[in-house]
Amino acid sequence: MSRDTPTASLDAARSGPVPRHVAIIMDGNGRWAGRRDLPRWEGHRAGMSSVREVIEGAAEAGVAHLTLYAFSEENWSRPAEEVDALMALLEEYVETQRAELSEKGIRVTVFGNLDMLSPAARSAIADLERTTSEGAALEVHLAISYGSRGEIVEAARALARRAADGELDPDDIDAERLASALYTDAWPDPDLLIRTSGEMRISNFLLWQLAYAELYITDVLWPDFTREHLFGALVDFRGRDRRYGSVRT
Repeated sequence: MSRDTPTASLDAARSGPVPRHVAIIMDGNGRWAGRRDLPRWEGHRAGMSSVREVIEGAAEAGVAHLTLYAFSEENWSRPAEEVDALMALLEEYVETQRAELSEKGIRVTVFGNLDMLSPAARSAIADLERTTSEGAALEVHLAISYGSRGEIVEAARALARRAADGELDPDDIDAERLASALYTDAWPDPDLLIRTSGEMRISNFLLWQLAYAELYITDVLWPDFTREHLFGALVDFRGRDRRYGSVRT
């Protein structure tokens, strides 16, 4: 875990093994805007440039999976003006970036309680996933209207329904079966979690999947986070001793 804000070059990031899956809690947009006497939605707009920076940087460094926490289920309780601005930015991002993402071989998938989104936002997501479906350079997973507790509850319900229907013996439910019922079943668990803005919490994000992830906390606000900051986190990760509860012999 780190609260420093080191940067590194691409060469440094690629000089050794990189995490297969990096997850990021993109925090600090509102504070970034507040320090500039701007409305909060301006911070979210500024954060879009960091999304592009990190996606491009992850692809350059050889990361296979990048998961970005874009909008939580709890975020629906924010002022309507801010929520509307976020949904508009989502649609704008899809419109302006999907062709370039496809050209760069970036595949985008979106997960969460998408039924809560507007029809226009759901249509934009479908367009983004369809346009980038052939990408093989990097898989980007956007968590939108997502909450990990809700995800785990729904997975448990799905397994319970199968058991009630006689398709599954309850005694056969183990960690692997539960994981298979989560949104993220097709992807490896994150190796590294990055959180910007200095907050020291997980915020209901990938609670199951982050069981053995390394944590990297930086005080840099999300709109100021660059690919060089990402590279610094990748270099830091390389120095971690990952024992998964065991002891080195």
